[in-house]
Amino acid sequence: MNRPTEHFLTAIDVGSAKTCVLVVEITENGLRYRGHGLADSRGSRKGIIVDLDKAVASITKAVERAEDAAGIPVEHATLGVAGAHVRGINTHGGLVFSRSREIGREEIRQAVEKAKNIPLPPDREVLHLLPQEFILDEQSGVHDPLGMICTRLEVRVHMITAATSATQNVVTAVNRAGVHVDDTVFEPLACADSVLRSDERELGICLVDIGAGSTGVLVVQEGAVAHSTVLPVGGDHFTSDLSVGLCTPIIEAEKIKKGFGNTVVTLIPEGNEVEVPSVGDRPSRLVSQRMVGEILEPRARELFEMLRENLRHSGMLEVCAAGLVLSGGGARLPGIMDVADSVVRKPIRVAWPVPIAKMPSALAEPEFATVLGMVAYSHRARTARGIQDERWSSRLKAMLVGKGA
Repeated sequence: MNRPTEHFLTAIDVGSAKTCVLVVEITENGLRYRGHGLADSRGSRKGIIVDLDKAVASITKAVERAEDAAGIPVEHATLGVAGAHVRGINTHGGLVFSRSREIGREEIRQAVEKAKNIPLPPDREVLHLLPQEFILDEQSGVHDPLGMICTRLEVRVHMITAATSATQNVVTAVNRAGVHVDDTVFEPLACADSVLRSDERELGICLVDIGAGSTGVLVVQEGAVAHSTVLPVGGDHFTSDLSVGLCTPIIEAEKIKKGFGNTVVTLIPEGNEVEVPSVGDRPSRLVSQRMVGEILEPRARELFEMLRENLRHSGMLEVCAAGLVLSGGGARLPGIMDVADSVVRKPIRVAWPVPIAKMPSALAEPEFATVLGMVAYSHRARTARGIQDERWSSRLKAMLVGKGA
């Protein structure tokens, strides 16, 4: 494992159910899969570390498995951030000049900083500043004002914030597992890179990433993030409901959910029965499969009713003309699309992540859309930084040539 690692990217998704580490190689033809590692998550719940030692052990196990598969050491990574502590807000700011002037990167940076300059609680930090549009002398809809002329430069920004302690605890766990965190990314934002299509982004789309501990929501319109939030319901809540309702251990409830679950009772044939292990030393019982559906359906309706009300309250419901895209492990639950359609009344599809070269078919599932999106996000960010550095180098060279002349 002595190959240089500068041509590799690593993403770490520390979920409530599983921890996934993905390693890809940057080639001339794009990204190529090198290896991944999975481990059951311990010590984290709903995107928050609740037992640091257990979380470190889970991350370490996933990292070691990824290293073995990829054949290189994992020393740096992009880390996903999720959980109900993440919040999004739209804000704006701008600059007024004494006379018309050409807009450079410094002016753009200052305008974005002005938009960022709103009071935040001391326990929160900014994860992302995402420009939606620039306004030049009341001319709106400008995506990149670089090189344009104006006397007033304004910008509308979507700002994603997170609880500082929650984010730092996940970073600390990854650091203790021997990996330096180069960047953090809101997981639905990264997931969007893997599953949203360009026409959906323009028309208006809502990504609903149903994880184990919570559900991340991201609305994109005209190519820009218009809204983001996290709903405090995820796949674990469905499992917990089954555990309580059927009086069976959580592990068995999870198996029943995956093997026999359906969120629409009427889609389950009458007469079907499911063997349900009991707690303690009591014998197993046979229960109607429809009883499983009767437990799951109310939770599914609750989730999408929460989503509908959130979108309606934020003015985003009508923005989502292209409908909803469901991702995450919860998107695979049978009947979930039917419930979403009946509650939100928008077009629905389940997201299947865009594959990368040499990727095993096991990763081409909704639950891996986020970690695949994270490497795509990291690659795009690195490419953007490289282009900016190259532009600055060219400008500097031109300045030096000009002085020499």
